[in-house]
Amino acid sequence: MSTGFVFALAGAVLFSLGVAGVVLIGHLLRRILAFNLMGSGAFLVLVGLAQRQDVADPVPQAMVLTGIVVAVAATALALALVRKLHALTGQLGLPGDVDE
Repeated sequence: MSTGFVFALAGAVLFSLGVAGVVLIGHLLRRILAFNLMGSGAFLVLVGLAQRQDVADPVPQAMVLTGIVVAVAATALALALVRKLHALTGQLGLPGDVDE
């Protein structure tokens, strides 16, 4: 088993945990963290599968670097929206969500 495949497998596990967190958790801050975990898993899969004979391909690395920048901006926007929702309603959950 190559190191790229191990990274891709670890990324798939992180992505699965992130999907489960987004689907199962009602708390918005934890949902944002789960979404970030899902993105990190996708980045790890992309970089892990982009290696050919232990030489990294620069194009997927550039895509992942761009994706990280976009993910940071999206996380900042999501946190600002959650903060505004909390200021308006006093809750950290969406009104339609059922708490368990």
